[in-house]
Amino acid sequence: MQKGSPICIIMATILEAQPFIDALSLSEAERRPFKLYKNEDIFLVISGIGKANAAMAAVLCWHRFKPGLMYNLGAAGSLKPEYSLGDIFHISEAIEYDRPHLRSGEIRIHTPSVLRGFQTVILATKDIPVVDPEERQEMARNADLVDMEGASIAHACRKLDKGCAIFKFVSDTPDHSDHHDIVENIKYYRTSFCELILDQVLSVIP
Repeated sequence: MQKGSPICIIMATILEAQPFIDALSLSEAERRPFKLYKNEDIFLVISGIGKANAAMAAVLCWHRFKPGLMYNLGAAGSLKPEYSLGDIFHISEAIEYDRPHLRSGEIRIHTPSVLRGFQTVILATKDIPVVDPEERQEMARNADLVDMEGASIAHACRKLDKGCAIFKFVSDTPDHSDHHDIVENIKYYRTSFCELILDQVLSVIP
């Protein structure tokens, strides 16, 4: 991994982040206001689940660490049956599905940074987990994946005129609604996700 500007990664949970902590030999540096793991060049912040946590973590990271580009990495649910567990995608648009524009009622769309060479999809973000198949089907009209952080990080970075890149792996599909199964899927696919990010994304940072 080449040296340059600091790398800042925001992930919602330690469950998703553990392979990155291990592979990058990150040490716990702080516990409040967010858990922070770091080495000489990389800062990984565990934001906690939800839009408010994610946005606050993004603002904190930009002001404290001044990275060249921020990364939001983690798990997401598939809204469409053609995507499989473990599939990895780069986010080209992030929708705040539960915060429409007050006057028009249209959904808010944020545009994160898009890197070349990756399959892109549209991400929807909600503060409530989306596991009901009918709700997924309705949301699939506008998006491909759903999570609880991505759009708010893209929004915060846009407010600061900063860039962020979002990558997600599929932890559940319309056929998966049990929380235990989703956790086990994250455990199973998180390492291969980490390996791809380290090999194909972070390794090419100038």
